[in-house]
Amino acid sequence: MDKTSAPANENGNVFEDLSGTSHATSDNPYDSLIDECSNDPTGIQARYTRHRETRNDAQRKKFVDDRSSVIIDPVLYKLVHPEKHPGFTDDRNCLVFWARPPSDLRSLIAGIQQQLLTIAPSLWLMPTECLHMTALEIDFSRTAEEIDEIVKTLSDKIREITDYPFAHRARLIKPMLSYDTAAIALSFVPAASESPPDDRHESADVYTYHHLRRDLYEVSKSTGVEIASRYVVPSAHLTIARFVTQADIAVSEDDKTPDPSKVQKLLDQIEKINADLRDRYWPKDDQRIMAGGEWIVGQEKGLDCRKGTLWYGGGQTIRLGKGF
Repeated sequence: MDKTSAPANENGNVFEDLSGTSHATSDNPYDSLIDECSNDPTGIQARYTRHRETRNDAQRKKFVDDRSSVIIDPVLYKLVHPEKHPGFTDDRNCLVFWARPPSDLRSLIAGIQQQLLTIAPSLWLMPTECLHMTALEIDFSRTAEEIDEIVKTLSDKIREITDYPFAHRARLIKPMLSYDTAAIALSFVPAASESPPDDRHESADVYTYHHLRRDLYEVSKSTGVEIASRYVVPSAHLTIARFVTQADIAVSEDDKTPDPSKVQKLLDQIEKINADLRDRYWPKDDQRIMAGGEWIVGQEKGLDCRKGTLWYGGGQTIRLGKGF
């Protein structure tokens, strides 16, 4: 069988599966990884871990060895510089189901964003109230009218999908910064019985975040809707910052060539943050995980079915699911 396809976003970054999953076993793209891991959460966690670590290693090579410049999102650049592009609007309409992070995780992210600003003060930061993880993307670049037609097709299942995590509680752990030449994200991996909360039996981790994504896809597909998702790789991440200028790593204002010393400072700061996350927020023996270090999807809020121009956290909520 062919290797999992690798679609790209509009900035040229490729959403490539680096976990080693290579075989399509059904019409549901999430089945492959689960099948290859024999439904074992430890194996599923290992695939998510391999994906994010391999990707970070490749991106570090781009920055250091290839001396790559950062990729500036042209749409976001125009939105944050209205004085240069008056009247510009983003016309890419999307339809998604987002998982919203709970308050303790939002606080952790806000602190990380401030640490990043000490080295890269020109970063665009995702507002904390807009933070999200895409549990399922239905479509990502349509007209508003096209999205409304898709919503009609999906409408009978929107309540079921947005409430789905209430009875299917997938736990994520081991927060770590993942990055590429366009953005920085906080990523997680599915839990596999490590240090569960007092009110959760370790066997509950048999149902992983990847199972949740599989099920959301299946329920959505049952309506007859066509799912044009870019996000089927084994990743559980929230974008927290994007590059909107070369200034933070450039040699000078006139010379936009990457300055190796500035690039290294940024990468060192990311690794410093990751070391702190591993030390303070990852599971340790039978100790409880510190607040912000784990996320049971559906905490505080169910899934957010959202439409509109939401590439940067905007859009309109169609229905917000029941949280716990």
